[in-house]
Amino acid sequence: MPVPNKLVIFSGSLAVISLIIFISNRRLKYLRGKKKETAYLQYMNEQHIIVHMVSETAYVTKGQGVHTAFLELAILLREDRHISIVLNNEGKGDIFHSHTYGPYYFWKGWTYKGRRVLTAHVIPDSIKGSLPLWRYLMPLARQYFKMVYSYADAVIALSPTVERAIKDLGVKTKVVKIYNPVLTDSWVRTAENRVKGRKLLGIKDNETLILGVGQLQERKGVEDFIDVAEAIPDARFVWVGGRPFGIFTEGIKRINSKIANAASNIDFPGMQELEDMRFLYAAADIFLFPSYQENCPLAPLEAAASGIPVVFRDLNEYKSLYNHPYLKAVDTADFIKITTRLIKDKTYYDDAVKMSENLIKEFDKVKIRNEIIKLYNNLLVKYFKN
Repeated sequence: MPVPNKLVIFSGSLAVISLIIFISNRRLKYLRGKKKETAYLQYMNEQHIIVHMVSETAYVTKGQGVHTAFLELAILLREDRHISIVLNNEGKGDIFHSHTYGPYYFWKGWTYKGRRVLTAHVIPDSIKGSLPLWRYLMPLARQYFKMVYSYADAVIALSPTVERAIKDLGVKTKVVKIYNPVLTDSWVRTAENRVKGRKLLGIKDNETLILGVGQLQERKGVEDFIDVAEAIPDARFVWVGGRPFGIFTEGIKRINSKIANAASNIDFPGMQELEDMRFLYAAADIFLFPSYQENCPLAPLEAAASGIPVVFRDLNEYKSLYNHPYLKAVDTADFIKITTRLIKDKTYYDDAVKMSENLIKEFDKVKIRNEIIKLYNNLLVKYFKN
C-alpha cells in the first residue's frame, strides 16, 4: 500500500529540521568552545580578571555590615592592577562574587556556572534573635542556606564557626576560610575627625563617649547596652544603627519600649552613612560590642583600627577567630565593670588600646586580598580546563 504523500513530506521535513537543529547545536557548542578558548588565552596572556560583584544590600538594607563588606572589598580589589570590578548591573565579568543570597544572587549567577563565589556573611544561627518566630523558621532556614551554598562553586567562610556551620549542612561545595579585611587607612584616628564626630552626635569635648554599633535587635545586645548606660550615668552612650528589615525584627515592640524609657545619657541617632562612621569612631572613647551571635563582625575591628578599646561579649566564635587577646565580658555586670575601669584607670585603658592594635593584625588587607585573588585564579583555571 503506497504511503500518502503528506506523510512522506512530513517525515522528510522532520528529518531536515532535526538535522538543522543538530548542526546548529554542534556549531553553537563549537563557537562557545572557541569563545571560551579565546577568553582563556586572553586570561593567560594578560592575567587580568574582571569580577562581577553583587549584593542585594545596595537596594534594600544598606545600614548593615554586609553592605560595608561588599563596598570595602570592591575598593580593596581595585587597588590591584590585575583586577577590575563591575558592581551589580554595571556589566559582566570573568568571576561572579556575591555577598547576599536572595533571588538576585541566583539570577545574576545563572550564566557563571563554574565561576560562582559566595561570601557567607550569614549562617542559619544568624536568624536567632534577628527574626520573629526564628525557632519555627530554623528548619526552613537550614534547607534554604544549604541550597544557597550549594549553588556556589566556592564559598568563602569568614570564620571557623562559619566553616563548621556550612559543612554541618552537608554542603559539597568547596569552602575556603578567608577573613573580612580591615581597611585601616579608612579608620585613622585624628583630632579633626574626633571634632567632626562629636559635632555630628552633639557630644561635648569633655564628655566620655561609649559607642555601640549594630541593628536594633535582640541578637545585637542593644538592651544590654542600655542597661550598661543606665549603670554609668556620668558617661554618654550612643548606639548607631537602625532596622533594615523593619517590622520583621525580633522583639521590636519590647526594644522600642526600652529605648523610649531609656535614661537621658543614651542616644539613638539611627543609621548613619558609611562615610561618617570614621568620624563617629574617632569621637568615641570606648566601643562596646554586646552581640550574642557573630561570624566575622566588622564594626569592632573598625573601632579597634580607630585606636579605641573594644569590649566584646565572651563568645566561643571569637575564641576561634581571634589570635590575639581582647577584652571580653561574660554578662551585663561584667560589661559595667570593665567599662567603669576603662574610664577610671588610664593604665588599663592604654593596655586596652594596645590590644586593639594587635587584634587587627591578623586581618591584614594585602594578605586577604591575595587569598581572594588566588581563589579567583584557581576557579578560572579549573573552568577553562573543563
